[in-house]
Amino acid sequence: MSFPLRPWSRALRALAFAVLCGGAGPVLAAGEASTAPACPPPAPAPDLSPAAVAAAADHGLLWRIDKDGRSSWLYGTMHLGKAEWVLPGPRVLRALTRSDTLALELDLQDPATVAVFSEPSDPALRERLLTPERQRRLARQAAQACLPEGALASLRPILQATTLAMLAARAEGLYGDYGSEVFLSAFARARGKPVVALESAAAQLKMLAGDSEAEEGEQVDQALDELESGRAAVLAGELADAWARSDWPRLDGYTRWCDCVRTPAERRALRRLLDERNPGLADGIARLHASGQRVFGAVGALHMVGPQGLPALMAARGFRVTAVVPAATPDGAARR
Repeated sequence: MSFPLRPWSRALRALAFAVLCGGAGPVLAAGEASTAPACPPPAPAPDLSPAAVAAAADHGLLWRIDKDGRSSWLYGTMHLGKAEWVLPGPRVLRALTRSDTLALELDLQDPATVAVFSEPSDPALRERLLTPERQRRLARQAAQACLPEGALASLRPILQATTLAMLAARAEGLYGDYGSEVFLSAFARARGKPVVALESAAAQLKMLAGDSEAEEGEQVDQALDELESGRAAVLAGELADAWARSDWPRLDGYTRWCDCVRTPAERRALRRLLDERNPGLADGIARLHASGQRVFGAVGALHMVGPQGLPALMAARGFRVTAVVPAATPDGAARR
């Protein structure tokens, strides 16, 4: 990512995006169409006028990676966004236009991907995990999100909590409709560029569920704690604003301010959902580049930070890595 209630939930929201915006109509329609006075407003329409296109600013993190006489790009995305962030700025748009292939964590327009996340979960698993107290808390959050009763009931418990976390971010003006991948995918397809998934939905879901049912239950409880305190939306807003400003120091220092790596379990989750995935993402981009393609590799911004981030991993694979957004210093390092 991507994506923060806890380290695991940033990435989980990327998957809940498939449930909310990738074709699972009943959930999205119920959340966005409600007219109840207490409900968050629908996603505002973006300004797509020629003047807005000309004035669009770059957001996020962008690097050019060069090897074998070709350039590809790494772009750190945000899975939630605001209407005013939809249009890319000149440097991001130029890189996307010059690329041959768009590589995403998941292709959320692929019906097979949507099916993995919208398929009803095992009733026995739900019965074991959803204690009466968890069910009560989830139902309360669903009502506050203006979802009809039972709208999420068939989903795996961790995806129920994650979907609610995405909807809670509307309080900060953030909507899945305007996550980075929406525009990137539409742009690529409109121009006949292939869209490639770097990971499989099934593998992501298996990994994100944790190592045991007990761990999944703990994560659901933590997500509910964050939702009930209001911290979920606030942290999502802080991360999204840093992304919108291309604030590399703030993003790079995420674990120092997120209050999300306090326990051994949280540290394991962070490694599993970021560091352990990053080599596979880097290998996928490197393979596409080696095949002769100029790749626009777009994954959650938190996959870009730290010594195990994608820019560092691509450099270790022999690529020359140059920061583009934010602008690079003469030695090629991102400005801090």
